[in-house]
Amino acid sequence: MNYYHLSILVHRQALRYGKKTALKYRNAQEKKWKSISWRRFSDNVMKTAWAMAEMGVEEGDRIAVYSQNMPQYLFTDFGSYANRCISVPIYATSSPSQVEYIVNDANIKLLFAGEQFQYNNAFKVQQKATSPLQKIIVFDPKIKLHPEDKTSVYFDDFIATGENSNTEVIVRVRMKARRDDDIACIMYTSGTTGEPKGVVLPHTCFLQTFPIHDERLPMVSNKDVSMNFLPLAHIFERAWTYYAMHVGMCIAINQDAKEIQKSIKQVRPTIMCSVPRFWEKVYAGVSEKISESKGLMKWIYTDAIKTGKKYTIDFRNNGLKAPLGTRIKFGIYNNTVFRVLKMVVGIERGNIFPCAGAPLSDAINEFLQSVNIPLIVGYGLTETTATVSCYLRKGFVIGSVGTLMPSVDVRIDENNNEILIKGKTVMREYYNKPEATAAVFTEDGYFRTGDAGRLEGDVLYLTERIKDLFKTANGKYIAPQAIETRIAEDKYIDMIAVIADERKFVSALIVPSYEALIEYADTNHIEYSKVEDLLHNEEILRMLDARIELLQADFAPYEKIKRYRLLPEPFTMEGGELTNTLKIKRKAVAEKYKELIDDMYKE
Repeated sequence: MNYYHLSILVHRQALRYGKKTALKYRNAQEKKWKSISWRRFSDNVMKTAWAMAEMGVEEGDRIAVYSQNMPQYLFTDFGSYANRCISVPIYATSSPSQVEYIVNDANIKLLFAGEQFQYNNAFKVQQKATSPLQKIIVFDPKIKLHPEDKTSVYFDDFIATGENSNTEVIVRVRMKARRDDDIACIMYTSGTTGEPKGVVLPHTCFLQTFPIHDERLPMVSNKDVSMNFLPLAHIFERAWTYYAMHVGMCIAINQDAKEIQKSIKQVRPTIMCSVPRFWEKVYAGVSEKISESKGLMKWIYTDAIKTGKKYTIDFRNNGLKAPLGTRIKFGIYNNTVFRVLKMVVGIERGNIFPCAGAPLSDAINEFLQSVNIPLIVGYGLTETTATVSCYLRKGFVIGSVGTLMPSVDVRIDENNNEILIKGKTVMREYYNKPEATAAVFTEDGYFRTGDAGRLEGDVLYLTERIKDLFKTANGKYIAPQAIETRIAEDKYIDMIAVIADERKFVSALIVPSYEALIEYADTNHIEYSKVEDLLHNEEILRMLDARIELLQADFAPYEKIKRYRLLPEPFTMEGGELTNTLKIKRKAVAEKYKELIDDMYKE
């Protein structure tokens, strides 16, 4: 097996596969899926690379892509690599302030924007006097440019400049000058203070993911169709998509996350990376179907799941042969009940479905395995180029995050059980942050993950999060202190505890400023007999809704508080919610107000 540098990967695969489909995407105008061959993929990457060189891009320049998934995203990525440039992905949902930080920190001069939302935000950033951003390239030809915008160009026009230039030789020379230790990406991930950190990943990180995944996943091949669902700004999807290209798979690009269920049914992929939230929805739908069924059908569903668990988890997963009766029943259910279930979702052709980015409930995991959905649970970080561990096809342990990947060295810190990682997939540094970089590496070169866990043989278990950084059920990182600091600026809010870790969305418990509420109520002639009455008053809540929404204007949608509850008493040291330095004890708050918190997440 050959392991190609990202600057030449697409072109080597084009020589091998030619007219075979490399990418599929849904054309919005024609409302149908269209194919791009490996040869055309290669041609478009080179045209993009030539256009970059024609525009004056130099080796080592940082090229930002602020877009949802689309073919042009990959053309730009690999066009950057051909020029020995550095790809800097920005989440399509990022706010103007987040874009501005990355543009300034990475000194981005050229940014590719996906649709109107991204273009509008990028243009706002470009207009700031301190912005280094010189030009915006817009992917979607339907985007309306600002009347005062004299520099932005559409991607098709941008490509044309490359076709009509004499930069082919420049790009070829750069490709031949490639080095494995060149930086491939800088991927920004939020820190506990809310200030993003740029994770520097050289080409060696991605080159190392190829052989270790080949060894771990011998069941995948160039016959697979991988659905590109998670954003390419997420290391899980980016690393997997590059690996899929290495294998020669067809990659089906889902551009709109809200359309994923429709896309899956249309494409019926054999592989799809996802976060637990997707499978939680599958589980919820099936559970509702079972609960609504009656009589014989309810018994059949229940018995099918019971049989599936016995066959897949108790026997097959342990390398044992199930009793004849169990094998026969499982075969019947697998070709009827389970097949229908998977056809409804669109995953009946499933080979493997990697799942990571946040913890998956053991109960949901066990259910999915029982109905014979080939889920591969794993664990990884942006700083480790994703996968540190993942399930084997057989011999996995429910409750764990799988077996360590080949050539990934993991040990557990004796002092706090922190998971420490060393290997060629570990990042080089945090961009422009030498102190932060020094803080996350041990003296002997192990990366501190901030996650606590334990090792049993080479099976890894996560136990708790050391770092004060929330990750929602959708795999989004949330910095609670940044949100709390912002919201607490309001005069009507005294204290706030953000809730988000392993949850579907951000919520909060708020201690209002009682004196301010009383003053507002008296001024606006709101009747109440005691202060607690104001905590449930509709007029008070509408006022707070508006103020909180305004305070969150600069946050990305997934960072915004969707629901909150007002508390009748403040957090105190005596009550166990505050430390001696008046910091919130999040675990204590979560335990004390568990019922109130759970109520906010009821559908």
